[in-house]
Amino acid sequence: MKTLPFQRDEKKNRIAVTCSDAEVSVYSHCAYCRHCKGIWVGKRLVPSPQTQALSDFRHGTGGDDMLMDAAMMFNTLVRDGLSLECTDDENMGFMRR
Repeated sequence: MKTLPFQRDEKKNRIAVTCSDAEVSVYSHCAYCRHCKGIWVGKRLVPSPQTQALSDFRHGTGGDDMLMDAAMMFNTLVRDGLSLECTDDENMGFMRR
């Protein structure tokens, strides 16, 4: 597992990480990547909200609203966070959930 530090661009309101030798947006790529396991907020690793929401959705206990809430929570955690925890040790890059 590796930690990917955020690269913030305050002018464009963009947060990116270096993934598989390319700079990608955390909001559009990492949020929906199978390798994303959580966000480091301070000294605490918060699990990716999408993982739990998709698990509930597959078991029939979640709904569309739950997926939207998970995406909004992910964005909030990224705004307050420092880096991502990623399981992509082979540098394969983005993999859709």
